[in-house]
Amino acid sequence: MKELVYQRHLVQRVEWYSDKVGFIDGAYRATYAEHLERVKRTCGALAALGVGKSDPFAVMALNSHHYLELYHAAYCGGGVINPLNLRLAPKELEYILKDSGTKVCFVDAFFAGVIAQVREAAGLEKVVLIGEGDVPHDHTIEELLAAATPVMPEEPEEDDAVVLMYTGGTTGLPKGVLLDQRAEMLNLLHAVATWPLTEDIVYLHQTPMFHAASMIGVLGVPLGGTSVFMPIFNPTDTPRLIAEHRVNMTVMVPTMIGMMLEHPELDPSLLASLKILTYGASPMPQPLLERLLALFPEMDIYQGYGMTESAAVLSALLPQDHRAGGDLLRSAGRALPGVVLSIQDEQGNILKPGETGEVCARGGNYMRGYWNKQEATDEVFRGGWYHTGDAGYIDERGYLFLVDRVKDMIVTGGENVYSVEVENAVSSHDAVAEVAVIGIPDDKWGEAVHAIVVLQEGRSATEDELIEHARQSIAGYKVPKSVEFRTEPLPLSGVMKVLKKDLRAPYWEGKERGVN
Repeated sequence: MKELVYQRHLVQRVEWYSDKVGFIDGAYRATYAEHLERVKRTCGALAALGVGKSDPFAVMALNSHHYLELYHAAYCGGGVINPLNLRLAPKELEYILKDSGTKVCFVDAFFAGVIAQVREAAGLEKVVLIGEGDVPHDHTIEELLAAATPVMPEEPEEDDAVVLMYTGGTTGLPKGVLLDQRAEMLNLLHAVATWPLTEDIVYLHQTPMFHAASMIGVLGVPLGGTSVFMPIFNPTDTPRLIAEHRVNMTVMVPTMIGMMLEHPELDPSLLASLKILTYGASPMPQPLLERLLALFPEMDIYQGYGMTESAAVLSALLPQDHRAGGDLLRSAGRALPGVVLSIQDEQGNILKPGETGEVCARGGNYMRGYWNKQEATDEVFRGGWYHTGDAGYIDERGYLFLVDRVKDMIVTGGENVYSVEVENAVSSHDAVAEVAVIGIPDDKWGEAVHAIVVLQEGRSATEDELIEHARQSIAGYKVPKSVEFRTEPLPLSGVMKVLKKDLRAPYWEGKERGVN
């Protein structure tokens, strides 16, 4: 008998909490019953737009109750949601929309212009505006909901696809991660066994809702808790909203935490209600973590480690681990219930505790595969394990410690940047002979994208010129923040690979590059 489908759990909780106000978005308030009615109307609107249960539809918007309703419509069987990264460049958006076969896109006024720019080339047929604005669109979401017949689709199967979430690609092209009901629900159950997701939770949605880090808030909190939305993080509004709504749980990436704590107008008393804070998605500088723990000794602080392919979370560092301090503050925690972690060498042999190799995992919460990329799927699942691309070790107690990114991925402000994507963008300038892209320490963003360039003999280019050239083809957060010019060739290994570890070493001397 199937039970790992979200519709069943959401409908049950609406019956339990029908009259409870569970959704707060500025002046907007909705009870659980009102939320489900809007989800049903969203399902009806999707059907009227020609979206079937296996068809992708895209969303490119700031956080809002509309975004949550679109997620829940997909998870109830109304389609496959394709949440778009808000920082993508037009060429990247065009590729994703074409690759996924998306025909319908929901967009707010902030991003309607970029969607209009790629609409024709991407093959979009319908653009639906969330909210208001004098921007290109075919329909508004409220018009569609008003005209729609409320529909609760037939209960999905556990293996029905529900979300197609694109992640950066090591070949320079994003890969679509296809996740089904079973994977998402198992991830949720793993999370519920680790985090106290009770009816008393008041959760602030401030990480972008397109990101896998938001999924516990998207799926877990609306099963009895209260969801409070802020469109986009800023260090002034977060403490104010926490105090106004007595928020007691949220998720932040370390950069957000740093910006909030360093804000000159921060009043720590505004955060008095915040009992549970989870961080992840990028390196947490130990001085920042120690400052957070010192400021809020009673707060339960968690770290979550995972990836889009695992429907989000694999391991967690718990509040008691943080309070123990010491070496544990460098750890990504222990595997969640139902997840098995191992460290493997290049031949797939499982290594002993303390030995460094590639972090591999097993669990029911993994993707069905990369969209239209069977070879890449087979490669990442070789030997019956998911190969994360992260290097690390597990100690005798089962704690995971990450020491590097096998594929030289850079994590800046919570966003993953693959060096190959940036190298492709920079090297397309005709004055560039060689380029290697690495992450270097940055107090604000954790890591900053840094390009090391060797120019063609007799050619010239400036730092600003190469940065602006790269900006034409990749998202702004992937563009190098700095460019270093060298006259000698880049260092190579015996198999003619650039030794990025050697290039990084001078920048990280005396610092820890622990990517969590």
